[in-house]
Amino acid sequence: MYERPARKIRSDDTWWAIRRAWEAGETAASLAQRYDVGLANLWRRRASEGWKRRATADPDPEPAEGWDRYAQRKQAEFEYRLEETRLLAVKLAEAMQGGPLEQGPVWHLGFLLEWRAENLPPEQADRDRAWANRHGWTGAFWSETGWLHPLSYLDEVTLQANRDAWREDAGLPPGAAESWPEV
Repeated sequence: MYERPARKIRSDDTWWAIRRAWEAGETAASLAQRYDVGLANLWRRRASEGWKRRATADPDPEPAEGWDRYAQRKQAEFEYRLEETRLLAVKLAEAMQGGPLEQGPVWHLGFLLEWRAENLPPEQADRDRAWANRHGWTGAFWSETGWLHPLSYLDEVTLQANRDAWREDAGLPPGAAESWPEV
């Protein structure tokens, strides 16, 4: 007579280990082989018990230039930004100590004027206003009564007056996103 192979019966602990490994991302085929269970039984049990895999993030794709060149480029970019930030800090510190405003970056002019008005002697604020009135658009920084407008307004005036420079810094070509910057 023909004998059938003995049925493989696995304990609940074995099936629990299989489930944990599958939900952690291991393939069903490797688990079936390791625990000596039928692949169809594994899939049937997965469906009936509602096993769910954890959502895993896709791995980071390798950059076209390779990881070493990518890292080299990122370090160069970091060092450039670091140097740029340090130079900005020096210029801001000089202006905050009463140095010439011409050396300060245009995007920080409102901040510098506000800081100087609050922290330096009133004579410096008068000199700053006289300096700013020589430049057409910066005259709008002060109210009719001579008070410096709030910083948010100063930034808005600076952005309006230097719109083309902002667009160039942002990399916007002529004709693209013409409504930007919004002010």
